[in-house]
Amino acid sequence: MRSEVQAFIADGPLPDWDASSEEIDRRGKQLTAISRPVTPEEARSLVGCFGPDDCYGVAWTLLHLIETGPNPVLTVQPAPDANEWLHLLWARAFNGSLIPGA
Repeated sequence: MRSEVQAFIADGPLPDWDASSEEIDRRGKQLTAISRPVTPEEARSLVGCFGPDDCYGVAWTLLHLIETGPNPVLTVQPAPDANEWLHLLWARAFNGSLIPGA
């Protein structure tokens, strides 16, 4: 796994809207420093970095980064109480017929 991805993952899930603008900018810059495409291992690890909301759009950047890797990243439908971003990743893969049997 590349060092840029490891650094992003090490900082944990994205913060919520209450985070400082500096923290949100820092996490956004971390994401843009990761070259595309991501590997399957990186994509699976990055899935755990979604926070409770869209983090002023940074979560969309994370979602699009994950989708540069081999799809589908999720092979099992998320539980009903799973993070909304996991449901979105699943729905996008399902709607794109990337999930076998979909």
